[in-house]
Amino acid sequence: MSHIGLSSRPDGPPETDRSKADQELARLVDQTASRDLGWPPNRSDPKYSEPRMHLTMVKKQLLDGSPCRKCAQAEQFLRDRGVWERVDEIVWAIEGEPNSPGMRLAEEYGISLAPFFIVKDEGGTQVFDSAPRLLKERLSGVPAEKPTSLHAQAVAASPPTDAELLSADANLRSRAPQEILEFGLRHFGASCAIAFSGAEDVVLIDMASKLKLPFSVFCLDTGRLHPETYRFLERVRRHYNITIQMLFPNFVAVEDLVKRRGFTSFYEDGHQECCQIRKVEPLNRALRSFGAWATGQRRDQNPSTRGELAVVSRDALHEGAGGPIVKLNPLAHWSLGQVWQYIREHEVPYNELHDQGFVSVGCEPCTRAIRPGEHERAGRWWWEEATQRECGLHVSKN
Repeated sequence: MSHIGLSSRPDGPPETDRSKADQELARLVDQTASRDLGWPPNRSDPKYSEPRMHLTMVKKQLLDGSPCRKCAQAEQFLRDRGVWERVDEIVWAIEGEPNSPGMRLAEEYGISLAPFFIVKDEGGTQVFDSAPRLLKERLSGVPAEKPTSLHAQAVAASPPTDAELLSADANLRSRAPQEILEFGLRHFGASCAIAFSGAEDVVLIDMASKLKLPFSVFCLDTGRLHPETYRFLERVRRHYNITIQMLFPNFVAVEDLVKRRGFTSFYEDGHQECCQIRKVEPLNRALRSFGAWATGQRRDQNPSTRGELAVVSRDALHEGAGGPIVKLNPLAHWSLGQVWQYIREHEVPYNELHDQGFVSVGCEPCTRAIRPGEHERAGRWWWEEATQRECGLHVSKN
């Protein structure tokens, strides 16, 4: 390998027949694999029995220490389709170092282009030099065994009609949050995802775990969260033994934003573009895999934008797996005091920033502790008008 090195694929539009075939595979996979209910599965869940498989991704590290562009694109491809967590190991082929682990693997398997993937299971070893082909042939299947009857019953109910949603909203508006959440989980099972970031959301995770019904959890990692928030996410993951699907912004869009506008342009001309790239686009991408989502929104958080919040509705702003997604707001009629009463009584994990005066926690540059007498969301985008203090996840830009 030392005399030829491990090459990364050239940047720019794909030109070979194999690349065109990969594009077609990616299109087909988009319509199937990433739309499965409950995808990706929690492989530690006893309800599933998958063939044991170990997946290694070999990336190339350039002389300047950065990964090759095609390696980053392949990773983004797998993240976008919700299967990145299936990668068990990343091995680096370091440019100019023929004895690096990745270079040795490339020599062993006769591969000259990065990235590539090695799949080992009871049937043997397979090598893929195409992320779309790997996804199509090894990552797009359903679990080997059918889910337990509890899971099957939870997703067997047909999605509610618009009339049923209106009726449910009217009947559940003053009911306990657990009943509202149960409505969604019984109709959608693991295709109902809790959007997790703050205190309200972990209350929903606690309630869902006690309902003993399947559910999913995802979180938007903007790349600018507090260190305390990452520690909080890990505590919640371990406490409830759940899989948290992390969604990241498109790295090309982030690079372009920072190149054009620097790191803190939002202090001067608004946060909308930054939030659109780091939060709204990843959310739209995430929701396309689900039939319903549950949020921790409350009406009193922002009366001007959330005052008429429904507890169950068809979300006209977002597309789900089969059209406009169903949205649940089980805590809509709760107050902040009720949220924290629940956290204390049920010993629910919370972000340590709350002990430092932070009430509503978002990205580090756009969040501060509030002062005595201030509204709980006064610490979010505090330099802007109160009516503009929304990131666009729940309110249309128009």
